Amino acid sequence: MALAVVWDMDGTLLDSVVVVPGAFAAALRRLGGPAVTAADVIAAYPLGTPDVIMAHLAGRTLGAGDMEAYYAELEYARVQPYPGVAATLAALRAAHQPVAVFTGTTRRAALMLLAAAGLQVDVLIGGDEVRHAKPAPDGVLMVAAALGVPAAELIYVGDSPGDARAARAAGSHAAAAAWGHLYDPAEPADSVLTQPGDVLALLDYRMPSA
Repeated sequence: MALAVVWDMDGTLLDSVVVVPGAFAAALRRLGGPAVTAADVIAAYPLGTPDVIMAHLAGRTLGAGDMEAYYAELEYARVQPYPGVAATLAALRAAHQPVAVFTGTTRRAALMLLAAAGLQVDVLIGGDEVRHAKPAPDGVLMVAAALGVPAAELIYVGDSPGDARAARAAGSHAAAAAWGHLYDPAEPADSVLTQPGDVLALLDYRMPSA
């Protein structure tokens, strides 16, 4: 049993498989870059933060203001939480548990997408706030410190292999979000969740009676 949970965002809390690749593709068009598919963008996710991904897709070094094209596209984002996410986060709050997120995207992009989805979080660590990107443990360890919980008592829920590897590198419980678009059943995980609410059974406290 664990004391706290931290969530990945894209593909775990938010069904952003269309919105985020679409924002990259539209931003590249604004910048006169190449046409890219959603698959091209998703394949570049492990590279790091949006500026790294955009430079890779554009095939050039970005200028100081180029990333504003991406954030301008996110202003129009219409993204939804996966089924069960809102209820699970509400259940955590009802049990006086903070809602924590560690995402590979930037804090700015995360705040925009979470707001568009109507979700509020208590602790947020973005990929631009860590020294080493996933699968390094930096972000998971930062959340553990922010929560005042040993990393070994933390569950990191994420859909991608990088999420599971970051959790293991931190000594945390790796919970695979099987509903996410990057879930790979071949990637080792401490537990596989079929729906967001499954994480509640892994936490070391009693949920309030319904």
